Amino acid sequence: MTLFWIALLPLFGSLVPAFTARRGRRECSLATAVLPAVALLLMLFQVPSLAAGEMLRFSVDWLPSLGLELAFRLDGLSLLFNLLILGIGLLILLYAHFYLSPDEPFGRFYAYLILFMASMVGIAMSDNLILLWLFWELTSLSSFLLIGFWSHRSDARKGARMALTVTGTGGLALLAGLLLLGDMVGSFDMNVVLESGEAIRADSRYPLMLSLVLLGAFTKSAQFPFHFWLPHAMAAPTPVSAYLHSATMVKAGIFLMARLHPAIAGSELWSAVVALVGTATLLYGAWFALLKTDLKAILAFSTVSHLGLITMLLGIGSPMAVLAALFHILNHAAFKAALFMGAGIIDHETGTRELGKLGGLRRAMPITALLMSLAGAAMAGVPLFNGFLSKEMFFTETLATPVLGGLSWLLPLLATLGGILSVGYSLRLVHAVFFKPPRQAPPKPPHEPPRLMHAPVAILVAICILVGLFPAALATGLLELATEAVLGESLDFHLAIWHGVNLPLLMSLVALGAGAASYLWHPQLRRLIRSFHPVDARLVFEGAIQRLVRGSEAAITRLDGGSLQRYMSYLWLAALVTGGLGLAGMPVLTGEHGNQPVDAVLLLGAGLLIFGGLGTVLTHRHRLISLLMLSVVGLVVALTFARFSAPDLALTQLSVEVVTMILLMLALFFLPQKTVRESSPMRNLRDILLAGALGAVVASLNYAVLTRDNAPISGFFIDNSVPGGGGHNVVNVILVDFRGFDTLGEITVLALAGLAIFKLLNRLRLFMPHSDGEGRVWSPDRYPMILTTISQAILPLALLVSAFIFLRGHNLPGGGFIAGLITAVALILVYMSRGVEWVQQRLDFPYQPVAVAGVAIATLTGLGSWLFGRPFLTSAFGYFKLPLVGEFELATAMLFDLGVFLAVVGATLMILANLGKLTTTHRPTKQLPPPTADPASKEKR
Repeated sequence: MTLFWIALLPLFGSLVPAFTARRGRRECSLATAVLPAVALLLMLFQVPSLAAGEMLRFSVDWLPSLGLELAFRLDGLSLLFNLLILGIGLLILLYAHFYLSPDEPFGRFYAYLILFMASMVGIAMSDNLILLWLFWELTSLSSFLLIGFWSHRSDARKGARMALTVTGTGGLALLAGLLLLGDMVGSFDMNVVLESGEAIRADSRYPLMLSLVLLGAFTKSAQFPFHFWLPHAMAAPTPVSAYLHSATMVKAGIFLMARLHPAIAGSELWSAVVALVGTATLLYGAWFALLKTDLKAILAFSTVSHLGLITMLLGIGSPMAVLAALFHILNHAAFKAALFMGAGIIDHETGTRELGKLGGLRRAMPITALLMSLAGAAMAGVPLFNGFLSKEMFFTETLATPVLGGLSWLLPLLATLGGILSVGYSLRLVHAVFFKPPRQAPPKPPHEPPRLMHAPVAILVAICILVGLFPAALATGLLELATEAVLGESLDFHLAIWHGVNLPLLMSLVALGAGAASYLWHPQLRRLIRSFHPVDARLVFEGAIQRLVRGSEAAITRLDGGSLQRYMSYLWLAALVTGGLGLAGMPVLTGEHGNQPVDAVLLLGAGLLIFGGLGTVLTHRHRLISLLMLSVVGLVVALTFARFSAPDLALTQLSVEVVTMILLMLALFFLPQKTVRESSPMRNLRDILLAGALGAVVASLNYAVLTRDNAPISGFFIDNSVPGGGGHNVVNVILVDFRGFDTLGEITVLALAGLAIFKLLNRLRLFMPHSDGEGRVWSPDRYPMILTTISQAILPLALLVSAFIFLRGHNLPGGGFIAGLITAVALILVYMSRGVEWVQQRLDFPYQPVAVAGVAIATLTGLGSWLFGRPFLTSAFGYFKLPLVGEFELATAMLFDLGVFLAVVGATLMILANLGKLTTTHRPTKQLPPPTADPASKEKR
């Protein structure tokens, strides 16, 4: 259970800023840090168990039929990443407290940041492939919110859209790859997947699966050619940049490759693709980091380069290469977070990040200069810093592992070139800001920030120095656990500062010397790069998006002409084609059962049905007549249900038909009585042919199905209706017991639809015409006496029938749905006969709570079964005896049916009663002037 809280406490923490933001920034910052800090402490308490060789796991069934569990694991790899995510995340919270302006919506910022933290913790601890993907997508969404936090800036909006588009597309590819991977091993459980490496690599679908998974990892970790989104994510506030680049987001793809390493690595395809992509990313990012002039841009491209280095090591895939990759993940997180926060301090205190406006800041900002210099030395791989150790291991593995066959000699050469560029941009970052004379003054006079703003940077720089000086004492234990989690076995290694004079050391010295020279030759390099046409990835991306939008608009314009008739013709044509293909594959249309006998009643019903259908179509321009014809169709359908022993369906159809007719009559009152001719004869001919062909195909398919043996599921429900649901009415038992969850969803949708229509109609008043379309004035008697008298007698009778239908529904035709419709119709009849004002004086309560109460009762009935340890919506029933009454049955399904009844009554009356109120007063009819006795005026008239 502890793992559950480690994973979900940060998620709950994202809600804290919403409740504490009003109390001030200090209180909000402290409260926001509490739950992540508790999660970090809980995780640290598990370290002794991990050191003893345990792999901790917590799981709860979520959707077992889909193989989806709420499963979390804590091993060495999860521990390593969680230390970075939670530890650096807490430092970022402290830093952001001083970085953000008091006018910024800091509560919203903290909520986004903690949501991002929670999603990364979820990725690191997920023990189920689909759960991992869910948290993966949550990182994309939360990073979109963080990058676009300053939404008033165009670069922030564009950078956020670019990041979401690239990582979201990769996430879809990853989902496909994980689904394929789960199908290959028969489970989404992480343990099963990691233990099935040989079977996975032997599967014929392995190349496709690997391509999809790597596509997701490469897009998230900004590997070439998907690197372009990361530098443009620098439009985010600096605390976000520091967090994304050091411990989270971009490390998610690296984590995925490390987590799935036992399952999908080890093949020639893996080594070739991952190593080459990592090498290209290493060099590309380092080259552009050397050329950029914006501090955050330099750091962003350096992040791309270091991510390529780690990817290259994972592609090499040897045990020591995996160790070096994990070690560099730890080192890079420390010095890169420190450098980003240092760059933010410079921007915060000088008002600029451009190197051309900076220089000589060591005097005005000595502490910042010292911290940035030390962190820059760690990034450059200077001896006695942590970056030197992992870079030495990197050089060693490029020499020792033949990945590219006869071209393996290229790897050490390219790795050394990457090291040279790394030293060059690190030296330029520090020297140009703090030691080089400034060419122009910054926008604000430079000065040191508040002391606590330096604290997170100082802590991380201290880690860079201490790990560099005492690697065996500070990093060995954590790396042992992490490598064992990745490789599946313990690895014997020793971290030390000095390994003697060897080729990796010479490569490091060459990188340091040539890197310093590359900084000295930087002006010549910039002149060289100016000779090439500059390409802005953001403009290229935006151009591609605009072309996609224009193409989509053109396609929509061709398909979407605003014609409902055209849409329906596309739909029916597709149905005609698919149904026709199905019929074409049948050798004989008639099955083994043949036809049932036909009597005069069936012929009469079929004739009325055809007459009503044709009448509805032929009189469609006369809406009232067409509506009457449609009611004939509905009535015949209800009689058909009754004829073929489906009384429940007959009652439902009849009730729905009445409510529908009332609704349409109310709606038609505000519409013209006739419609104009809009279809040409050719269009009518097309529609007749399409409708006739579709009718023939559907009728043929229906005939083919009814004359053949099928395996219906009705037998199961008939056999289990009484023993399983305690009711003889199979239809009602299905609705309130076997398929109760479906019914709950349907009444929820019905209640929501009623509420939505109520809000649309509320306070809306339409003009009520005083005459029909032919000029005939409506009767001045708005409430006829006959209708009023009949409704008074019908109302109590209808309510009595409704109660009877409701109570008998579990064993005889009826139920809550039919009873609700009968009650609604009876009340609407009173509205029609007496008027809205008269009814509201006597039924002075709104119908919205009725519908909501219905859904609540039905839901609580389902939840009540949990109290007895049964699944949701499990019903119970029993038989009881009372004097004079005798034996009777009570079932909890009746409470569920009561919820259905109230939801139907509330939703139906919300719609019909409010639709009946959409009127103003009658338009006054024209009257002749009163007669007068004046002959002169009479003549004038």
